[in-house]
Amino acid sequence: MSRLLYIKASPRRTRSFSIAVADAFVDSYLHAHPGDEVFTLDVFREKLPAFDYTAVAAKYKIMHSQPHSDKELQVWNRIVACIEQFKSADKYVFAVPMWNFSIPYRLKLYIDIIVQPGLTFSMDESGNYIGLVKNKPVFIACSRGGRYPPGSEKEAFDLQKKYLELILAFVGLNNIRLVAVEPTLAEGPEVAQKQKAEAIEKAKEIALTF
Repeated sequence: MSRLLYIKASPRRTRSFSIAVADAFVDSYLHAHPGDEVFTLDVFREKLPAFDYTAVAAKYKIMHSQPHSDKELQVWNRIVACIEQFKSADKYVFAVPMWNFSIPYRLKLYIDIIVQPGLTFSMDESGNYIGLVKNKPVFIACSRGGRYPPGSEKEAFDLQKKYLELILAFVGLNNIRLVAVEPTLAEGPEVAQKQKAEAIEKAKEIALTF
């Protein structure tokens, strides 16, 4: 039995294009893998620990075996718990809308929590980064208000797909399949619904062999 972690990063819920595609993926996946477990983490509902001054101080003190307070240890333990929860999954699904050409701030906070040296990545003697979360597939459902086709002038504005692929590969997750719904705004509701329907069918197909 595999454990799939479904990370929702849109506050729009039933109105979200990315969640609609990711939900369809998960439904198709469960139909093909009925014995597997799906755990959903909604970053807009989850009480994520703040990565503030106390958290940063706790990180450096504890990781360098320096004296630290009970509060700092408690804060760091919450961060480690989030990391262990993430690492315990065998497969990952992300639902991510584009915000200001990048990703929602709550997903960025979650990433800043889980990407930690010695826990999700390390460095070898030559100074090369090594991802510690390996051999696990990822499916990403993205939505964007406009079009950002490869090779176009607008591609440079797409920091959503680039960042997600980069940071996930950084921790070792290189097997990434992505379906984007675009445009959800720029060309009107009829085009948006057509693009969503096509993305849902692609997601369902990918899920069968995920």
